[in-house]
Amino acid sequence: MHKPTAATKPIVWTIASSDSGGGAGIQADLHTFAALECHGCSVIAAVTAQNSTEVVGYEPVSTTLFITQLNCLLQDMPPKVIKIGLIPDAELLAQLVNWLLQHKADHQFMVIADPVLSSSSGYNFISQSMLSIWRQQLLPLLDLITPNLPELALLSDLALADSNEQADQLLHWGVKAVLVKGGHGADTDMVTDHYCSTAQHFGLQQPRLNTLHNHGTGCVLSSAIAAVHAYGYELADSVIVARAYLQQALKHSYATGKGAGCLQHHSWPTKRCYFPQLILPQDTLYKTLSFTSISAPVGFYPVIDSLQWLKRLLPLEPDVIQLRIKQGSPDEIERQIAEAVLLSRDYKLRLFINDHWQLAIKYGAYGVHLGQEDLAQADLNAIAAAGLCIGISTHSYTELLRAHQLRPSYIALGHIFATQTKQMPSQPQGLTRLKYYAAFCDDIPTVAIGGINPQRLDAVLQCGVAGVAVVSAITAQTEPEQAFLRLKHQVEQYYAHHA
Repeated sequence: MHKPTAATKPIVWTIASSDSGGGAGIQADLHTFAALECHGCSVIAAVTAQNSTEVVGYEPVSTTLFITQLNCLLQDMPPKVIKIGLIPDAELLAQLVNWLLQHKADHQFMVIADPVLSSSSGYNFISQSMLSIWRQQLLPLLDLITPNLPELALLSDLALADSNEQADQLLHWGVKAVLVKGGHGADTDMVTDHYCSTAQHFGLQQPRLNTLHNHGTGCVLSSAIAAVHAYGYELADSVIVARAYLQQALKHSYATGKGAGCLQHHSWPTKRCYFPQLILPQDTLYKTLSFTSISAPVGFYPVIDSLQWLKRLLPLEPDVIQLRIKQGSPDEIERQIAEAVLLSRDYKLRLFINDHWQLAIKYGAYGVHLGQEDLAQADLNAIAAAGLCIGISTHSYTELLRAHQLRPSYIALGHIFATQTKQMPSQPQGLTRLKYYAAFCDDIPTVAIGGINPQRLDAVLQCGVAGVAVVSAITAQTEPEQAFLRLKHQVEQYYAHHA
């Protein structure tokens, strides 16, 4: 697995308070940053005296020292992401607001806040003046806030409303996104968190781990989101990985004293059992889906855009091909697909039709391949009922979780490297992300796609995928047939040596 060097470790700050018991606050944040391969810096707002059973007291630092910490760090070690935790003093909170107003736009850092308004042992840190600062001044400066249910009710000033209305109120007051933590919910078996922004809304559901050793869960979750986001993951993806990190840490938590023990920090979560279920309203239609499994390993997988290309490659005995036709009239596209399916049967080719799922069903193709946009419009029940295999493209953890829950025949992971084949809304995933994604999908075949050529092929295969898809590595070559044969041989040799 790729390890960042000191020069490439992203810098993440925590602005919070010290926990003398070591399980929450600054200490938990720094443990999390280190476990996720970030360099953590700390700005201490207060020093608490606490152990595993109680908070005995605390003292804020002076406003001068607080601002001095912020300024000296910014001069030399500017952050990619700032996590805000417990700041138990209205004057410090007001100073932080002013500092963010001065520097956030220029330095382009993200700000994630865990609104610690009381301790898990019942110690209250909040005052009415602090609530006013949170609501009126700090929220518009935050990219994400992560309240639990009691904190959400208090911050929103809508104690009798449901959590959706309360979260909407925070969005109305200017925060970019809200992650409502469900640990205080009534369900004794499951915990459901809700993520909402103006662009996205989904739930994340996991089994409740009934352990006494859960000190610092809120601190760890928010600092894990900050660390993952510092590596360039989208905010929604950062929340998903952080939730898996927290579940992993809770699963291995340990006793420290007479009260609640601490979380055990590990590295980046890759095991599927730690990841949440993605709850999307539209997917309730597909609870009983059952797609046909792919009949043999995917292996080498050309993607072509015409019947003409198919006819050129068929004599070379390809095993799997995706036909992605984007140009032509509806009648012309249908004619090409109908003929392609007939030819595929003659050559015992597993032919996947991109996008045109109705035609794939009509003419009895081996399978259909859907991108994210197609997935929203396709009748998945009809595809499953027709007995077609299905592949789904993914470009993020959010898309990967959804695709995996639909149990397709394979999942495409991309784009791995920069590609000129088509305009991509996402950034190249790279090999490290590919390893993480492939490890997550250990029970469904995966196919890597995007910018893969002979020089990069072995490194891609080493990430644990079941196949590779290529476009320009064949169709843009001066001798496409020879390029096909070389790549096919290279893939077969790799799998033969690593069986």
